[in-house]
Amino acid sequence: MTHPDPDLDQQAFTTHRNLMFSVAYRVLGSATDAEDAVQDAWIKWSAADRSQVADPKAYLARIVSNLAMERLRSTRHQRETYVGPWLPEPILTSGDTADDVMNAESVSMAMLVVLETLSPLERAVFVLKEVFAFSHAEIATAVERSEAAVRQAAHRAREHVQARRPRFTADRSRQREAAEQFFAASTGGDINTLMELLSPDVTLWTDGGGKVRQALRPVVGASAVASWFAAIGTVTYQGVAPADMNAELVEINGGPGVVFSGPDRVIATVTVVVDGNGRIAAVHNIANPDKLQAIADGTTHDVSTR
Repeated sequence: MTHPDPDLDQQAFTTHRNLMFSVAYRVLGSATDAEDAVQDAWIKWSAADRSQVADPKAYLARIVSNLAMERLRSTRHQRETYVGPWLPEPILTSGDTADDVMNAESVSMAMLVVLETLSPLERAVFVLKEVFAFSHAEIATAVERSEAAVRQAAHRAREHVQARRPRFTADRSRQREAAEQFFAASTGGDINTLMELLSPDVTLWTDGGGKVRQALRPVVGASAVASWFAAIGTVTYQGVAPADMNAELVEINGGPGVVFSGPDRVIATVTVVVDGNGRIAAVHNIANPDKLQAIADGTTHDVSTR
């Protein structure tokens, strides 16, 4: 009888840890919950008869997919009764994520918002099939459903996402240029430049979670959104005076974003969606302090699909 080697088991888990986080984060839209799912996967992996595991990568992806689905179901009511718009928890990502168009889109704030409208099963199936290229048979094993049920869920999810995903074709450099101009105009209170940069029907989504004062409904239209951001450089926000507010351009969720910080804490993040004309079509502003921990920690996440 052969006994599993604990060091090799730890190595196998560590090797696929980024993959597990990448799956769980896309299914959950929360870095905190994704990390918890990965930790729970370690407990299950440690207790399993690993001598029977032929493919650790597929096995661990299966465990974490199921755990993420369970966790998503348990948080559903909390998200449905959330104060104001519920937006995903932002994370810092590396330049490699932005360079891979599929990676960048699948982890973007805009895509995660769309995925939020799927059922937990549809979301897990979509992520595993469309992002990680698992076969229907592999997914059926992972989510403990029949292959026919998985095919149906994949079809529904794909149609749903295609109908709602942002239709923008701006290349990466154009997105970054538009974002840089937008953030400069915002921090400088330049409302005229903001109006030029914004699409006429731009929508701003703000998430304060009832913890900080934010718009409880989407702000729509260039004039209203420009006025909102022009005030950043002129008013005290969450007790931080304009002179003490720092804005840093970073990569958030695979695209350009800005982190607003006060002297002692992260205040908010802002990310934008740039349309094919180089104008900003959507803005996601997250200020709920409970959702800013991953940003405040300064951890850069590798959310590639490898």
